[in-house]
Amino acid sequence: MSDLCALLARSARSHADRTAVRQGGSVLTYGELDDLTARFASLLRTRGVRAGDRVAMVLPNVVHFPVVYYGILRAGAVVVPMNPLLKSDEMAFVLQDCAARFVVAAPSASGEAVPAAAATAGAECLAADPVTLDAQLRLAVPMTEAAVNAHDDTAVILYTSGTTGTPKGAELTHRNLVSNALTATRTLLCVGPDDVLFGGLPLFHAFGQTCAMNTAVAAGACLTLLPRFDAAAALEILRRDEVTVFLGVPTMYTALLQTGIGPALPRLRLAVSGGASLPVELLHTAERELGVTVLEGYGLSETSPVACFNPPDRPRKPGSIGLPVRGVELRLVGDDGRVVGPGAVGELAIRGENVMKGYWNRPDATAGAFQEGWFHSGDLARVDEDGYYFIVDRKKDLVIRGGYNVYPREIEEVLYRHPDVAEAAVLGVPDPARGEEVAAVVVLRPGAGTTTDELRDYVRQRVAAYKYPRIVRFVDALPKGATGKILKRDIVLAPPAPSGA
Repeated sequence: MSDLCALLARSARSHADRTAVRQGGSVLTYGELDDLTARFASLLRTRGVRAGDRVAMVLPNVVHFPVVYYGILRAGAVVVPMNPLLKSDEMAFVLQDCAARFVVAAPSASGEAVPAAAATAGAECLAADPVTLDAQLRLAVPMTEAAVNAHDDTAVILYTSGTTGTPKGAELTHRNLVSNALTATRTLLCVGPDDVLFGGLPLFHAFGQTCAMNTAVAAGACLTLLPRFDAAAALEILRRDEVTVFLGVPTMYTALLQTGIGPALPRLRLAVSGGASLPVELLHTAERELGVTVLEGYGLSETSPVACFNPPDRPRKPGSIGLPVRGVELRLVGDDGRVVGPGAVGELAIRGENVMKGYWNRPDATAGAFQEGWFHSGDLARVDEDGYYFIVDRKKDLVIRGGYNVYPREIEEVLYRHPDVAEAAVLGVPDPARGEEVAAVVVLRPGAGTTTDELRDYVRQRVAAYKYPRIVRFVDALPKGATGKILKRDIVLAPPAPSGA
């Protein structure tokens, strides 16, 4: 099976009356979802959308998201999901870059940003508020035959966050996304029709799109949606809808633990973490409170996203991202371009059926990301003798203090072991004497009384002298992206005063 639309068609045939997606009281069965996607595809065709056209969508996690997503694909077009929180200029850049014909948007999610961006980019807007869209779908004649999408046709263009310049569109093929969804369904999460997956991860992001939505559809399972993550609302959904698989990023686990899990969740059987490194101390606490195993994985937008995972049928290693998933190869490459062996640190390179075909209209960027057919992730990692991989840090986040390499994640792991620390980010700031100095920005737990000096000494006692943070700052909150990932690039610290420490 090489077409995402075929996943939905199969589940609609086998599980027509089962719930496919719910958001509070709004529920669609697989039969209804399949019918609505056929109607939306027909609506697009009557508007002039043809195979290969790019159709952007600006929707939060609502029941119409999969209707629009699979409807675009059924029409043979390419989905370009966008974050509803983007500003007008940011949206206009994406729409112009991919030459979008249409943008489907929920007005309540984006305000005036989408119409302004569409006008700038020359794209046509299609309102996706429930009342307007439902009325249009009722009038549309269902498209009986879905477009024939080849396995190497582009299905989705996911725009990267643009941390190293303007955003780039990762072209993911039908084969990329189907392969990743089936791998998650069959061997990683082992999902079946009786499962209920938590849909609190943004569906416009690779993690939520593949591991929650496409995986649920491939399995005929139920996806229960939360438009914007809130720990108390998430716990209510976990109980009300009897969620069996929780998918989240580390900051979601932190928020759940701070809120208090409360009574047991008898139907919950598995929790998954991705999107950023999960501190080992947080993993153990989450397992104890949730009463289930937390499995950590790794991936990027460019890899659909899952490349590595702690498989449920193998020994789990806390702190590890696990083993390469089916159909994927990994290797570590040193600065000299040579492959490094177990124990050594190198850049993680990925090859397999999950890897994008390239960046949209960016041949130079594509060439720079691939070497000898391997996609270079920009992440530093090591592998042990058993083949388990451990992320050391982002290559660009490496702090070089006085000629010594300091990996922020190592220091963050120490900080998370302190009982007063809720969240932490470690980064480098310019220093005239040593090139860079190590800084820690920390959110304390409510009622905590530790001081910056005490926290600095706590770390100093546990790591080499050149590693501990000379700068410690307490803040009320850390900046986060749409998935809840901590954004170090948005943390601004003044350079430290010259010191002999």
